Amino acid sequence: MVRGPRRRGVTRQDVRAEIRAIGRMKSGPERSLVDDYLERATVLGRSHGLGPVTEREIDPRSLKDKASETEALIAELSPGALVFALDETGKSMTSMAISKVMETARDDGVRDAVFLIGGADGHARHLLPPGARLLAFGAATFPHKLVRAMVAEQIYRAVSLIAGTPYHREG
Repeated sequence: MVRGPRRRGVTRQDVRAEIRAIGRMKSGPERSLVDDYLERATVLGRSHGLGPVTEREIDPRSLKDKASETEALIAELSPGALVFALDETGKSMTSMAISKVMETARDDGVRDAVFLIGGADGHARHLLPPGARLLAFGAATFPHKLVRAMVAEQIYRAVSLIAGTPYHREG
C-alpha cells in the first residue's frame, strides 16, 4: 500500500488529527455535521496515513479566563505537533493550502495535527506553542458550534485532497 512520498531518514507514521474546543456541543444539526465529517475523515484517511480524526471538548466551567482556557487547550500536546489556532485575526488559508500543510507534516513524520478553538475571548497568544498557525475563516464572526463544523469539514476536505477524491473542485 502506497501512502505518499517518504523522505529519507523519516519513518512516517499516521498523523492523528484532533479538534480541541472550549465548550460542549449538545445534539443538533452542528453536532451531527461534526460527527459526520470526523467519521468520514477517519475512514478515508486510514489508507493515506491520516487519522484517526477526533474531537476533545473542554468544559469551561472550571476555567476562569482566556489564559486558563488556552492552557487547557494545549495541555498534553505532543512535541512537534502541527497546531492551528482558530483566531479572527489569523491568516486565511485555502483548503488546498491546509491540505498541503497536513500532507507535508505527515511526510515529515509529524504525529499530531491539532486545531484549537478557544472560548468567547479567543486564545492567550503568548501561551500558544512556537510555530502555531493562527487560522481565520474570513473576516466575519461565526458561532463556535458552526466553526467546529467548519473545521471538521476542512479536515475532511484536506484528507479528500490528499486521497485524490473528487470531493474538492478547483475553479
